[in-house]
Amino acid sequence: MQLSQNEDHNFSLSKFESMLKTNDVLFFDSNEFEGIIFHYLETGKFALAKKAVKLGLEQHPDASVLKLFRVEILIFEDKLSEADLLLNELHRLEPSNDEIYIQKANIFSKRDNHKMAIETLETALEFSTEEAEIYSLMAMEYMFMEDYENAKLYYMKCLELEDDDYAALYNIIYCFDFLEQREEAIDFLNLFLDKHPYSEVAWHQIGKQYFDLKQYKKALTAFDFAIISDDYFVGAYMEKGKVLEKLERYEEAIENYHITLELDDPTAFAYLRIGKCYEKTKQPKLALDFYTKAIDEDPLLDKPWIAITDFYLKKLNYQKALYYINKAISIDSENVLYWKRFAKINKRLNFIEEAEKGYKKALDLGNYELETWITRCDLLIKLGEFETALDTMYQAVEFYPETAEIEYRLAGLYFCLNQGERGYYHLKNALKIDAEYSIIIEELFPEIFKRNSIKALIEKNSN
Repeated sequence: MQLSQNEDHNFSLSKFESMLKTNDVLFFDSNEFEGIIFHYLETGKFALAKKAVKLGLEQHPDASVLKLFRVEILIFEDKLSEADLLLNELHRLEPSNDEIYIQKANIFSKRDNHKMAIETLETALEFSTEEAEIYSLMAMEYMFMEDYENAKLYYMKCLELEDDDYAALYNIIYCFDFLEQREEAIDFLNLFLDKHPYSEVAWHQIGKQYFDLKQYKKALTAFDFAIISDDYFVGAYMEKGKVLEKLERYEEAIENYHITLELDDPTAFAYLRIGKCYEKTKQPKLALDFYTKAIDEDPLLDKPWIAITDFYLKKLNYQKALYYINKAISIDSENVLYWKRFAKINKRLNFIEEAEKGYKKALDLGNYELETWITRCDLLIKLGEFETALDTMYQAVEFYPETAEIEYRLAGLYFCLNQGERGYYHLKNALKIDAEYSIIIEELFPEIFKRNSIKALIEKNSN
């Protein structure tokens, strides 16, 4: 169905759009309608494609290609039964038309019947000269079924037929990655490079595999070959910069990131990496300059805000760190690590209520580290919220049973709530687990620790 964008085709488009504006009815042959419809579908102008199909079928009611475009639109609109009826009608007229089977498979796929979609595509293969396209569709069905081994196999068949099909190459590597077959991916890419030694995409992909395996020197060589194959390949310079960072060759990494800025539009990521490199080489002013450039380039990217947060944390400038962590959280409020930073910064500033809120949010988001539970508990104790602190410790017990740090806090909290019997129970429990942690009572509950009975019980178990 694909047509080239020649002068006649452009004239047909202009003529069609002029007709729509004037409401005149002009005649187009069926080939012209095919080109017009294909153009609108390719450029995402769905409403215009639909109009062209309607007008086309009014002028050429028996044109099977136009009917197939009609099927495509019906499938897009999820009118699958209507599309199926039209395909059955077309099949009776043209049983060897591969496009009919492809659209049938599309309907099966939409109905989540991927096995039937594959079987139907196998039938399409019997009549098609476009084997690579059908193998690609079959591979996609296997992807839907999460059968990545077969998906990989069919994308490989595409690549055998069309060795410049980089979409297939990327999808093959995606399957390898999903199956965690990094060594196998490298073997495959090496075989591909034996036939295509100047494939910048293959060199780039093999470099990424070596990077993930932490084989940085091999990754560096691969990215160098990608650049030799195409010295305008921005992605290769970017990946090379990341490898050089891992090798602690920061000045060279900066050079590569700068090349990406020269070859293409600046990216916040490149500015961020340059800033990180300057920070590693003890050039804080330049680091901050580039972090700021990253924010100016993309204010909605959270990572530069975090980089500046950490920059000020190292300098113990908690007020500025708080400003930037709030910015990061406003962009990604579901990030546990950001909330933990928020909590720690507020704790340093002695903003106890805000710090407690940060730890609570971290717990709500699934950060169940012991430190998070007990730090939140300690902040609640400072706020005098003993009941909430008690609830927090009972939640922690589910994850960390028989833990001294939790038992001492439970003991102290029960004493604060005048429930001495429970307090002694948990104190004895805690002392059995680890008597050395009894300092928790002294630090968190000094008034409780002063009681003679408490001191005596601790001394007895310590000895």
